[in-house]
Amino acid sequence: METTDLQYFLAVARAKGMTRASEELRTVQSNISSRIRALENEVGVPLFLRHARGVTLTSAGEKFLPYAERVVQLMREGIDLIGDVEDPRGRLAIGAMETTAGWRLPGLLAAYTFDCPQVDLLLETGPTDDLVQGVLDHRLDGAFVAGPVGHPELQEAVVFTEELVLVTSRHEISPESALVSGQKVLVFRSGCSYRGRLLTLMGSQGVNAPAVMEFGTLEGILGCVAAGMGITLLPRKVVSGWASRDQVAMHPLDEGIARSQTAFIRRTDATLSPAMARFLEQVEATSKSADREPASR
Repeated sequence: METTDLQYFLAVARAKGMTRASEELRTVQSNISSRIRALENEVGVPLFLRHARGVTLTSAGEKFLPYAERVVQLMREGIDLIGDVEDPRGRLAIGAMETTAGWRLPGLLAAYTFDCPQVDLLLETGPTDDLVQGVLDHRLDGAFVAGPVGHPELQEAVVFTEELVLVTSRHEISPESALVSGQKVLVFRSGCSYRGRLLTLMGSQGVNAPAVMEFGTLEGILGCVAAGMGITLLPRKVVSGWASRDQVAMHPLDEGIARSQTAFIRRTDATLSPAMARFLEQVEATSKSADREPASR
């Protein structure tokens, strides 16, 4: 059994299809199919059920999945660990919330890439719930998420503290009127912590089932808020940095709902590779710089 076979198995399990896995791995579908068949012959049982829409894991495949993830992760960590501390190399997969990636990380990532050019740095954006699961599943080496997470298998450190504001069209008079006006909630997909906070805030005002519109980008959310299509909840720094800032209104909130921590998480059992060690140094430097930023209201 080769590590490559396990990598192909994991790719097919994630993609739920040979064709989509071949696109991810940049190889032909026949190569993946033959590797999967060889792996199934070696373990002695089918790992996938084939059907018209793709493939799904068999019960044996479900049991085999975490072990395959562990072996591949250990191999990656072993390769990364023996890298030169002064010249880190290998793959480093980092996750981040869309807001953090867009407004907090560009400088950090640029500095790290310049400092560690041999590291294959990957960035994945998504809601907090997805990113936490990605770290737990060994798919991500670390992630910037809304904290606190409080998971026993993860270590976390607060990196940024954000002030969240209610964002409406510039014609709204007060946050109270915006919350109870029946407007739609414009947010990222389920699992976003800001979305959860906004729904909780609306519930406290007696609006328990507002209409929700999901977006994949900050520009989409803010553009539609400016057009009067609904309201949202975002960090003040994000909205202040938006090019069309004057088209929306930001409403301050009570500290209990407004204060939001962004934490960097990684697995407690993960080996600290030279690439991750240097990344954590850059995270700490960026966090200290953010602490010195003047507060804006």
